[in-house]
Amino acid sequence: MSALNIKKGSTSHSAYDLRSALSEVEESHTLAVIVENEPGVLARVIGLFSGRGYNIDSLTVAEVDHTGHRSRITIVTRGTPAVIDQIEAQLKRMVPVHEVQDLTAEGPSVQRELALVKVKGHGDHRIEALRLAEIFRANVVDSTLESFVFEMTGTPEKIDAFADLMRPLGLVEIARTGVAGLKRGV
Repeated sequence: MSALNIKKGSTSHSAYDLRSALSEVEESHTLAVIVENEPGVLARVIGLFSGRGYNIDSLTVAEVDHTGHRSRITIVTRGTPAVIDQIEAQLKRMVPVHEVQDLTAEGPSVQRELALVKVKGHGDHRIEALRLAEIFRANVVDSTLESFVFEMTGTPEKIDAFADLMRPLGLVEIARTGVAGLKRGV
């Protein structure tokens, strides 16, 4: 088979390829899903993702309406716009699902993550860890003669930056919760 001879300045894209070049770009989306608070619902939602090969980057679940027995599942996932639309459509078809919102696509939203960061250190490292914690507005929730445990909330990027600065000072471990998000405005 011979190679195509394409003249300089011409394109190798077919005129019949109507898909946008940007449509294949994977994006991160935060989905807020209101579901019935009953046994097995979370497993069904997660099963939808795993059964179709979609990945969940972050997951949080909390009851939002005690009397109405409803919970909110916040899922951060990645995919092309077509994949995200497919995920939304499949979630909306599930019986215990009442509402699905794509917080990323519906305009500005507020998103935060919670992390516990354990730092082990002595002398000047302890002083520097406390100074950095103050700058990042991290709270000391446990302290021993050998270590600190800091609690902080913020964007995933802020938590990553804090962890990067704590590594040389003796970062031992970090526990992160899933992302929680809400749409801005009314």
